[in-house]
Amino acid sequence: MDTKSTDIVRSLTLEEKARLCSGDGYWHTAALPLKGVPAIMMTDGPHGLRKQQEAEDHLGLSASEPATCFPAACAMANSWNVELMHEVGGALGEECLAQGVSVLLGPGINMKRSPLCGRNFEYFSEDPHHTAHMASALVRGVQERGIGCAVKHFALN
Repeated sequence: MDTKSTDIVRSLTLEEKARLCSGDGYWHTAALPLKGVPAIMMTDGPHGLRKQQEAEDHLGLSASEPATCFPAACAMANSWNVELMHEVGGALGEECLAQGVSVLLGPGINMKRSPLCGRNFEYFSEDPHHTAHMASALVRGVQERGIGCAVKHFALN
């Protein structure tokens, strides 16, 4: 963390720190304008951004901005092509930049433990080694564009 960021964090009250953790609406963090901390937007989208055009909801009922639809993680992982995953991450990062998104909520890195899991399409593999290589390549591609990633579905899932 740079000096300015460290100074801001040190100056925050406990209430302000908690406010940053609670968010503002479904897809934005809380802003602290007096501290110079802007709100940032997050969105789902390891397979393509899901940014709603107008009204925000957690169900995706409102219309979404057009976005590239990439193959599901399970399909991309079958390629065993780490470089391709890095390129997909870069493309996702570029779309985030174009849409004003600061944090991509993904990828999902849960292990496929049962064929009955309804979200297996979101996960790369049942092999943690393979998942680690594919997911880290995607995350690097996104982060190289200055966009954050929030890996999901790995703890207590």
